[in-house]
Amino acid sequence: MYRLPGVLQSIVDHQGPDIETQYIRRRSQLLRDSNRDEDSAALKSYLKNRIGLLQQRYGITVDQLSVKSRSASVRSASRLTAEGDSPRSMSRTALSLGSGQGPEAAPPAGGLVPTYRAEASKAIVGGTSIGENYAFSGVHHIFDQHADCVTMVKFGHNDAGLLACASLDGTLSICQVNQGQPRVTHTLRKHTAGVTAFDWSFTNDLLVSGSYDGHICLWETGTGECLRAVPDQSGAQVLSCLFHPLNSNWIVAGSSRGLVQVLNVSTGHYPRGGTSKVGGQVTALSFDVGGTILWVGDDRGVIQSFLFDLGSGGLRKGKRIVVNEGSPVTCLSARTWANREARDPMLLVSCACNALVLYRVIDKEGGLRLRRKFNVRHSSHPVRSTFCPLMSFRQGACIVSGSEDCGVCFLDVERDTRPLINKLQGHASPVIGVAFNYDESLLATSDATGLVIVWKRKQER
Repeated sequence: MYRLPGVLQSIVDHQGPDIETQYIRRRSQLLRDSNRDEDSAALKSYLKNRIGLLQQRYGITVDQLSVKSRSASVRSASRLTAEGDSPRSMSRTALSLGSGQGPEAAPPAGGLVPTYRAEASKAIVGGTSIGENYAFSGVHHIFDQHADCVTMVKFGHNDAGLLACASLDGTLSICQVNQGQPRVTHTLRKHTAGVTAFDWSFTNDLLVSGSYDGHICLWETGTGECLRAVPDQSGAQVLSCLFHPLNSNWIVAGSSRGLVQVLNVSTGHYPRGGTSKVGGQVTALSFDVGGTILWVGDDRGVIQSFLFDLGSGGLRKGKRIVVNEGSPVTCLSARTWANREARDPMLLVSCACNALVLYRVIDKEGGLRLRRKFNVRHSSHPVRSTFCPLMSFRQGACIVSGSEDCGVCFLDVERDTRPLINKLQGHASPVIGVAFNYDESLLATSDATGLVIVWKRKQER
């Protein structure tokens, strides 16, 4: 028989066996609670590893698998995905929320995103309109640490408050915007000329940047230390750069001499077969979610696709398309619309011909077909645009773009007429960079004078 320790046993001897039973029950409960904490930590570790495996196997983005969503309804959808439910079981689960459609209901021919038939997706986000979803309550914070144009802003992967900014003043800054008072945590100083682009690694522990000084720099984000500075192999200006989405050892950079260059960041060497040339200056880069297709935009208005070899870092040319001859392509964003209503991958293109263009990816070599074209004031500045992260759960879908009329434009890609659903006015100069955090609670925008505004979205009730 189990013997209680010292003083407790004497109490039992005095008060009887009932007190012993209560003690043993309490002890068992504490042990179960302890095991539950350990199980919770193990579950978090398991989900993190599973998310990485799902991304590598199926090309699903980290944001689509997030288990830390802002609203309870989106958390439910994220848990379904993270736990590995099949598309059919997800449809049945979502349909139980009140849809009148059967699980086999098909979208209209040529449908791009969740349509009016997608009642389940609408229910997941509370049935609000897309205009209501992109209403903002005001300014969360304003950063003014940069002395020149902020060319790019971007939140870390799956992190609601980690924000980085790049500027033509030659520095980058890392900011924390939702833990305590918004603040600049690190200022990154190594470049000797304006910083043109940067990207976060998959785990946010590294950051890569390119500059007019002709160098690619690798930074440790926790300390702000520059780990490596590699010169462009032709001595040209570096106008664009990004990490491979699945392997952060590979970096791709684009130069002012038209070179697309793969760099092994671990060795600092450019691998054989990893360099190719396009007709103009390489102003924009984007991978598909699986990292097998790379799209390259240049200052002549052309997009060239490349097939990327993950093992060797080699590049092979694919398809070529002219967006608008002579008008620079300033931003490319690829996105797979991972939901049951529409699964076609898309490429969003900012082009300096007063246009924001949406293409459908039509083959495995990165061929493109025009889907929509929107009017946005953009003719002389490197204006950027992006997909809104949570669009696959909503009726309709939204993209956001900077503009040279000092506004931030929200556009519904499914509206045939009057696609502009919201426009934020707060900048006094052309808006260059735009970036949502993963749960869409915050939007960061930057302008040509160096001002960065973090906007706060209205909370769902």
